[in-house]
Amino acid sequence: MPALTVVEHCDACGLDLKAADSGDGPAVFIILILGFIIVGMALVIEVRYQPAMWIHAMIWPPLIIGGALGMLRPFKATMIALQYKHRRDDYTPR
Repeated sequence: MPALTVVEHCDACGLDLKAADSGDGPAVFIILILGFIIVGMALVIEVRYQPAMWIHAMIWPPLIIGGALGMLRPFKATMIALQYKHRRDDYTPR
C-alpha cells in the first residue's frame, strides 16, 4: 500500500473513509507555500552573498524536494480532516 493512500475505514472507530478524497489540494498548497519560502530565501542569499549559480543549483533542489515530501502527508491529513469536519453527513460509521 502506498504511503499516501487513505485506508477504507478507521481501525479505532470504524468510520468509513472511502468518500475521503483530498484531490490535488494539498499539492497545490505545498507548491504555493514552498515557492514563497524558497524563492524568498534564494533572493536573500543572492542579494547578501552573491554565490555562483552552481551553488544555487546545489542548495535549492534538495530543500524543495525534502520540503514537499515532508509536508505532503500532514497537508493531506489536514485536508481530509477538514473535509470530514465540514461534510460530516457524507461519512457513515461502520
